[in-house]
Amino acid sequence: MKKLLGTFAVALLGGAVALGTYTYFFPQNPYEVRMVEPASYPTSFRPAGGSTPLSRSASLSAVAGAPDFVNAANKTLASVVHVEAIGSQEVTYNNPFYEYFYGQSPRRSTPTLSSGSGVIIDSDGYIVTNNHVIYGASKIRVTMDDNRVFTASLVGTDPTTDIALLQVDENDLPFIPFTNSDEVRVGEWVLAVGNPFNLTSTVTAGIVSAKGRSINIIPERFAIESFIQTDAAVNPGNSGGALVNTDGALVGINTAISTRTGSFEGYSFAVPANMVSKVVSDLKEYGTVQRAFIGVNIRDVNAQLAKEFDLNLNNGVYVGGLTEEGAAADAGMKVGDIIVAVNDVPVQRVTELQEQIARYRPGDRVNVLVNREGQERNFSLVLRNMQGSTSLIDREELMASRILGAELELPSQRELSAYGVDHGVRIKALESGKLRSEGIREGFIITEITVDNQTYDIKRPKDVGDALKGREDVGVFVKGFYPGGKVRYYAFGL
Repeated sequence: MKKLLGTFAVALLGGAVALGTYTYFFPQNPYEVRMVEPASYPTSFRPAGGSTPLSRSASLSAVAGAPDFVNAANKTLASVVHVEAIGSQEVTYNNPFYEYFYGQSPRRSTPTLSSGSGVIIDSDGYIVTNNHVIYGASKIRVTMDDNRVFTASLVGTDPTTDIALLQVDENDLPFIPFTNSDEVRVGEWVLAVGNPFNLTSTVTAGIVSAKGRSINIIPERFAIESFIQTDAAVNPGNSGGALVNTDGALVGINTAISTRTGSFEGYSFAVPANMVSKVVSDLKEYGTVQRAFIGVNIRDVNAQLAKEFDLNLNNGVYVGGLTEEGAAADAGMKVGDIIVAVNDVPVQRVTELQEQIARYRPGDRVNVLVNREGQERNFSLVLRNMQGSTSLIDREELMASRILGAELELPSQRELSAYGVDHGVRIKALESGKLRSEGIREGFIITEITVDNQTYDIKRPKDVGDALKGREDVGVFVKGFYPGGKVRYYAFGL
């Protein structure tokens, strides 16, 4: 008997070791798909405060009166696509032997692949997705709900809202129409449609939990975050997918989740449809987004701020500062004003004000309602661009920036005076392009460009576009300086 028990113990121990070894070397898929076991339903139900049983037929009738998501799902599934972004990444391989002879470790290009969702927004093949889904891609592939595959072209991006616009060469596509996201109400049913974990054509339901949310997730200087928050399940792969109402109209573009694990934990966030619509319109017409500013430093009004400044309101947007010669200052607004509406749309938080202004372009006129010492006053503002003018960015300027691979910005006159010059345009950011290939670094201030023996003073970003407009097979000479450094010259060919 002891021998038998010993044999059994050895066998049990061997099985445990074998199982542990298998689990170690062959870990289980964390997203393992399992069949859902059937639930057990009671034959009668009792209301929350009484003892009278409800019949099974009565309870099912109540359930039958719940929102029907079938119609919205059928309308939208064919208009949500799978987006694959194919690119490459430079990787440094540490090699002390190589560094000894050549001074640095070798760098190699390795392929990258990211994926997400996209939404067809018209029959001409325009598709909206998130900028972070396609960022850095050299090729974008789109798979339709019916498994057709297309190569998409990138129309443009807006990193400040994390929106990108694609287009495929195909007509008569099913699309999702926009709804007015201002009219979406907290508590309203919504559906998230996308491709979580590469599970194509997935629909989840929830309600709008909040509006005007800022979660500080977009790493841009002038980021606009006024998300629609929902509890519809959104997971990796849903990015760029559709948030729709029960009529199948587009409420927003799913963008982010609140999580500590990387997966859905209760809340997700979508860019409102009205903001998406404006971004799309700009990208189609100009190739870039035309951002408007009112020229104010602002803070949310809350109980603490109201007490600090003895305000008579507990919500709204407090004006803590004004940009000199900005739209608000020119219209007569003052520090201490509380903005409560833009074009008759109430704004209670900074995010709501930013969302409203983001729908307009430089040169547009808006009416701003403010509360000044308890009295409401209207101001008519002509919105400005980042440089303080009402001009729009034209396509020539944009194309020049793309050729150079540079994002340009205008330094303040105070900065230029400190450098001893009265004009110049600073390189804010560099991507692959002519300037980077010539060794120019970010922060370089361009003061002159010479093309075909003609010299142009560069006083604003648009001047770069004017200098390079229509130029091909010519030599370009760039003059400028680094702050605190000497004047530098660079030459390259177009």
